[in-house]
Amino acid sequence: MKCMLVVAAVALVMTGCASQKVVDQQMRAVDERIAALEEDVDRIGALEEDVSALKQSDAVQNEKTERLSETAKEALARAQEAGRLAKGRFLYEMRLHSNVNFGFDQKALSDEAKAALDDFADRLKADDKNVFIEIQGHTDSIGSEAYNLALGKWRADAVKRYLYMNGGVPLNRMSVVSYGEAKPPADNSTAEGRAQNRCVVLVVME
Repeated sequence: MKCMLVVAAVALVMTGCASQKVVDQQMRAVDERIAALEEDVDRIGALEEDVSALKQSDAVQNEKTERLSETAKEALARAQEAGRLAKGRFLYEMRLHSNVNFGFDQKALSDEAKAALDDFADRLKADDKNVFIEIQGHTDSIGSEAYNLALGKWRADAVKRYLYMNGGVPLNRMSVVSYGEAKPPADNSTAEGRAQNRCVVLVVME
């Protein structure tokens, strides 16, 4: 009888150990599942942050696009239609300032204009982005519409040629368009305004 009691006691102890082992295994499984769920939650949180950042970026881009000049909007539309953009986004536009504008009836680049274009090319290299550039030629209102259209193209072509030969900008990353006297950046009714309109505008997109 005593031996039977001892055997029974041992059996109970073993059963208890086995039960504890099962419980421990189950608890470990629960802990692992909780850890996995926490990782999932962290990943979801990171994705939500990414989505939020993208939405903010898109909102900023949309706001930037709304503020674009009419000719910059047209450049963006042309580039998108031609499939020349990776992201379909406007980055910035640069107009050769009044001190580097073209002289009256002139299409040759001044030393000041070349220096400005050197700075522009250096900026492109520093940014290291896959960009596309539309080069827009403008003129003042003196002369015939047809001549000014040709003059605007000559000016834009001169800038494109300089950026390619001296700035290392690939030809397939640039296009030219002439507005002539049609869409002047400044008022043509004054000598100062006409001087401002003898210019080239570079629209940079990606």
